[in-house]
Amino acid sequence: MAMIPSFFNNRRGSSIIFDPFSSFEAWDPFKDFPFPSSSLIPRENSAFVSTRIDWKETPEAHVFKADLPGLKKEEVKVEIEDDRVLQISGERNTEMEDKNDTWHRVERSSGKFLRRFRLPENAKMDQVKASMENGLLTVTVPKEEVKKHDVKAIEISG
Repeated sequence: MAMIPSFFNNRRGSSIIFDPFSSFEAWDPFKDFPFPSSSLIPRENSAFVSTRIDWKETPEAHVFKADLPGLKKEEVKVEIEDDRVLQISGERNTEMEDKNDTWHRVERSSGKFLRRFRLPENAKMDQVKASMENGLLTVTVPKEEVKKHDVKAIEISG
């Protein structure tokens, strides 16, 4: 028995017990792994996390590209709100299960996703266009031309 280290008794009469659930923060056994915490993200919202969107600005427009493999354009919504917010949402349904099937691994996400982006003031909200091809959604928001202010030199007298 002396060969086995004791995790519960520091000294005779006093005990230190390791309790991972007693801390103020939620204990997460996957916190050091390079993927989102499973305890923070319910399974039905897992697609939200994996929806990757790029946003680039060109001289003419703001361009958003979203990877949505396996979705049809009818399953995706692109909306513009009054306060210059672009919202991209949709839902990927789970595959129908057959009682005779044996699943060995389930990695593809399903469920609803929602991403929102506040657009800058130079966005032409009434000219937004969206297209989808091979699971790649492209949303193009044209930009207003920046008016260059005329600079007039003022002669200094004196």
